Amino acid sequence: MKKLLIGALAGAMTMAAVGGVWAQDTVTLQLKWVTQAQFAGYYVAQAKGFYEEEGLTVEIKPGGPDIAPEQVIAGGGADVITTWMAAGLAARERGVPLVNIAQPFKSSGLLLTCLKEAGVETTADFPGKTLGVWFFGNEYPFYAWMAKLGLSTEGGAEGVEVLKQAFNVDPLIQKQAACISTMTYNEYGQVLKAGITPEELTVFNYRDEGVGMLEDGLYVLEENLADPAFVEKMTKFVRASMKGWAYARDNAEEAAQIVLDNDSTGAMTLEDQLYQMTEVNKLTEGSTGALDAADYQQTVDTLLSAVSPDNPAITKAPEGAFSTVITDGL
Repeated sequence: MKKLLIGALAGAMTMAAVGGVWAQDTVTLQLKWVTQAQFAGYYVAQAKGFYEEEGLTVEIKPGGPDIAPEQVIAGGGADVITTWMAAGLAARERGVPLVNIAQPFKSSGLLLTCLKEAGVETTADFPGKTLGVWFFGNEYPFYAWMAKLGLSTEGGAEGVEVLKQAFNVDPLIQKQAACISTMTYNEYGQVLKAGITPEELTVFNYRDEGVGMLEDGLYVLEENLADPAFVEKMTKFVRASMKGWAYARDNAEEAAQIVLDNDSTGAMTLEDQLYQMTEVNKLTEGSTGALDAADYQQTVDTLLSAVSPDNPAITKAPEGAFSTVITDGL
């Protein structure tokens, strides 16, 4: 009887292994934007089996102009999301208890890219100009910067006119705006690809202007961090993801191809993805995954220095907005 029982258990274990039904933790990741090299670390981790090695089955959900990751996770559609810290803090103050658990992006890539022929050489040239700004949580750094400069965003000769910019570079190409929002790894390259040379541009990096904010962190709902099983699952997820980012830095061309293979839209070429991968690697360089408390404080201080009806990201210092419980376990 004992032999029969042992044999039955062995058979069951073999079937489980062959059938791939070992209990794998599942993770749903909601990205901030569409499939592109901005998120290469996750696609690489999946393609190279890093998640599988951790016992994880990961679903990566691309974002888009109509998808707000903060709303997706609040509605139960994801375990973890990528978003910018300003948007994460804003959502937290408005009742979605997001907590930053890791920060793969060490540096920010947000730029304001201007045409010199529009008369913009320095920030002193902004008054009277039209500036393109992304919204849906991307506007907070801009409003903080304008507040720092003491410029009204209501237009007029002494202020700036805000153009709600779609996620393209058309307003600059068509000269509807003197300056537009771009990312180092995406739209700036599109401007150059359109035939405008770097010499024809004035480029302001938000980080250099003292209003840089953390981008593309990983966020979960605070209540879930009280569950040890969830913490263990997220530790595995972040560890595998950071391995993916490291691999992407060492193998940019392969990583770009992996991202391209996962993009069903066909909107970008391998050349586009490789350009983006090269630039994104500059932003993830130096990150271990752990959030630098000083970088966090800079984002908070910048937002709080410019609280106004135009800049409603946060109105008070957040509490409990980040945790090292995951990265401490890497």
